[in-house]
Amino acid sequence: MTGYSIGQAGVPSSGRYINTGSGVSLVPVDIEHAHYMALVDPVAAFWVLVAKDRLADVLASRPLLDSYRERSADFARELHNLRFELTPSAVYVNPTERCNLNCTYCYIPAVMRSKGEHMPTERLIDALGRLKAYFATVMPAGRKPRIIFHGAEPLMNKRALFDAIDAFADDYVFGVQTNATLLDESAVRFLTEHRVSIGLSLDGPVAEITDATRHTWNGKSVHKKVLMAMDRLRGYEAWSVIATCTDRNLEQLVPLVELFHERGVPTCMLNAVRCTLPGARTVRPQDDALANHFMAAVERSHELYRETGRKLVVANFANILLAIMAPTARRLMCDISPCGGGRAFFALAADGGLFPCSEFIGLDTFKGGNLFSDSVENVLASPPFAKVIGRNVDQFAPCSGCAIRHFCGSPCPAEAHEMNGGMSQVGAFCGFYEQQVRYALRLIADGKADDFLWDGWDEGIETSFKVILQ
Repeated sequence: MTGYSIGQAGVPSSGRYINTGSGVSLVPVDIEHAHYMALVDPVAAFWVLVAKDRLADVLASRPLLDSYRERSADFARELHNLRFELTPSAVYVNPTERCNLNCTYCYIPAVMRSKGEHMPTERLIDALGRLKAYFATVMPAGRKPRIIFHGAEPLMNKRALFDAIDAFADDYVFGVQTNATLLDESAVRFLTEHRVSIGLSLDGPVAEITDATRHTWNGKSVHKKVLMAMDRLRGYEAWSVIATCTDRNLEQLVPLVELFHERGVPTCMLNAVRCTLPGARTVRPQDDALANHFMAAVERSHELYRETGRKLVVANFANILLAIMAPTARRLMCDISPCGGGRAFFALAADGGLFPCSEFIGLDTFKGGNLFSDSVENVLASPPFAKVIGRNVDQFAPCSGCAIRHFCGSPCPAEAHEMNGGMSQVGAFCGFYEQQVRYALRLIADGKADDFLWDGWDEGIETSFKVILQ
């Protein structure tokens, strides 16, 4: 038998070459740009934009590899901390199970929304007290945790909600996400005086489009009421509007962005419909159609900025840009794996049940415990939470072989589990995210990315190592 020796068994190569041995892996990615393509390290989310006619030279060059190796440990540590070392700093609180609307795509079961319970004022205040005690053990000194009142429709339990905000005004940063139908002048006055961030929902520029998916239980329109609430909020800096993108409103996304800009909306979100429950899947758009209309709407927001000097930031797309340019600056934690559910935040249901995210409320198998009988620490370590926290795109196909997996995160675990059959499945819009990331890289190549982000977004933030090689 012929033998051989390599000196010391198991010693890896020196890493001097790209894409072999222990050298860095840089995968070419076509971003559909006239002059540039991307090279991406799928493991560390490092990237570089390269002139197409120089790709071979760059891959064979030493300077790029040397520059990357100088910072590779920093990249790996930053991404690891973001993915695996976070502790919760926010809670989505549902102060009621009820809603006065019956939206087609809601992730909360209809029986809960129509016949559910309110959380009494005393119990809500007790809940925030318990959460305050928990956060005192994990939050850095001087930093306040966030409480976002979510739905169902939180303003259906307005008295309890407002009393809780009054009671803990110095302890939390508050937000409320509302369908806006109950956001009258007195409610706006209270929330703005308490510096509460306010999110509304509107799916169309005209009633016919909005009403296709958002309406009362009797089928009545809510479009005009939302516009009235938007008028009341004009000039307040801490408000936003969510539009859910479905097959019913895709062709109206550009006019919708124009309406948002005209009415002074500071920030909007154009969210792909979450397909957790069957009703939402009936209005799921096709990926390519969604991508085309979504990018047209984002482009229109940029045109309006250039025309007027006033930005309308599309926050969910801005988050994709930040995932590429400065991962720790992300403001949303859906587009990362594991996602923020159970790690950066968790959700409190009206009965005290604790879930990794609001998207799981209504799915009892994902209840980790109850705030009034279990410690938060034990709930965070419970099997239902571990199932969500353990969803890792490095461990299942096709994500494990995808070069852009850490710019996307394959959201959402709730819809992956309910729609596609398990945590080791992709979410509902893999193709849409592919297009978003390519679009974002094209904007970076053209030097336009800052126009799509909040002013001052990079103050105190270290951006990712990035290079554009001519």
